[in-house]
Amino acid sequence: MKDLTRGSIVSHILSMAPPIVVGMITIMICQLVDLYFVSGLGEAAIAGVAAAGNAGFLVNALMQVLGVGTVALMAHAVGRKDRDDANLVFNQSVVLSVLFGILTLVAGLALSRPYMHAVAADEATVEAGTVYLLWFMPALALQFATQVMASALRATGIVRPSMLVQALAVVINIALAPVLITGWGTGHALGVAGAGLASSIAVFVGVLMLFGYFLKLERYVAFHPEQWRPQLRQWKRILNVGLPAGGEFAMIFIIMAVGYYVLSIFGPAAQAGFGIGTRLLGLIQMPALAIALAAGPIAGQNFGAGNGARVRETFVKASLIATAVMIVFMILAQFAPGLLLAGFSRDQETMAVASLFLRLVSLNMVAQGLIFTCSSMFQGLGNTKPVLWTSATRVLTYSLPSIWLSTWPGFRMEHVWYLSIATTTLQAALSVWLLLREFRKRLALPAQEKVAKPANPEPVVPPMREPA
Repeated sequence: MKDLTRGSIVSHILSMAPPIVVGMITIMICQLVDLYFVSGLGEAAIAGVAAAGNAGFLVNALMQVLGVGTVALMAHAVGRKDRDDANLVFNQSVVLSVLFGILTLVAGLALSRPYMHAVAADEATVEAGTVYLLWFMPALALQFATQVMASALRATGIVRPSMLVQALAVVINIALAPVLITGWGTGHALGVAGAGLASSIAVFVGVLMLFGYFLKLERYVAFHPEQWRPQLRQWKRILNVGLPAGGEFAMIFIIMAVGYYVLSIFGPAAQAGFGIGTRLLGLIQMPALAIALAAGPIAGQNFGAGNGARVRETFVKASLIATAVMIVFMILAQFAPGLLLAGFSRDQETMAVASLFLRLVSLNMVAQGLIFTCSSMFQGLGNTKPVLWTSATRVLTYSLPSIWLSTWPGFRMEHVWYLSIATTTLQAALSVWLLLREFRKRLALPAQEKVAKPANPEPVVPPMREPA
């Protein structure tokens, strides 16, 4: 366990962020690897895998419910020096991860094809996306266990083990993808099914390694089977914090689905370019997201310890670092989009759409960095409802106007991306305002109590009884 209530906040952020970003991009890199190797199978395969991968955002919403709830409650417990509560929260989160994983598998089997019919432009794309989803669902289901174990470590200030495990999972996925997709060395090409299978195998190996780490090396929190009996009170604690944060990712899923829907009128090449562009943009935003995620446990431990000044300082430092990182990547996306997109498709129309998307939507990266930071700070404070409100605002101001614009005779895909810039900026401004208001409500109380309490109170002498 690492005490984040002491020492340099910048040092804590910079030491935690690199391992977080490596571990966090596992699924993202797996999807990019899948896109790269299926690019030789045609536009329909690319569009199908890209659209199917978007369903991962919806499953990621459920993952965030557990991850955010686990990090917030465990960080508060660590800050209070309450090890028993930290272990109870962890073990109840493990039980929930099993239930959520089973739910994901069942939903994937039942809803993969209807989902693809709703977002795909043609039947070939529907078929490719459905096959990929069915083989990719085990990876998403297993990620719940990975999420809980990694979140428990992050709440205690430990991030390196989960980084190493998930980095190795990425290596395994990269090694398996060409073998299973194109049949390298075996002569048995599985196509898009091989892409999903490679990811599922890689994630399974990662779960086994993290499980082994907890059994042999982790000391602060551990698996306690006697705490695996469902405790609804603990589930309510976790879900009260996690559900609004999960709702935020569900909103992202809606925004992405609307993007695929309105672009369907331009054909599979436009959807494929949009899919590649969004995956790549998500990847280059990961360093700023890692900085924000590092700030969450720092804020959580200090909030649990009653140190409001360090909570505020964490927000300021994390915002500045995330903004600097986002500016660097925004410049790269503006002036060298082709370098970032190299190798993802040989279709000129697909790459033209991806390049245009990257140049335009990267303009909102600084605003997105502030959204990441504010979201993580709300998680650290244990109140994630404002995150859901700001995300809902973005959905309403983006989705409905996008669908309306798509009905115009002169509609162009750039119109949707200009709207995205405006709505992201609005969400960032609203997030900062709500967070500052939350600081005034949640962090002012301890200071007021100190002022109200005398520094050296005189002892209270009980009145003497009169003699009988």
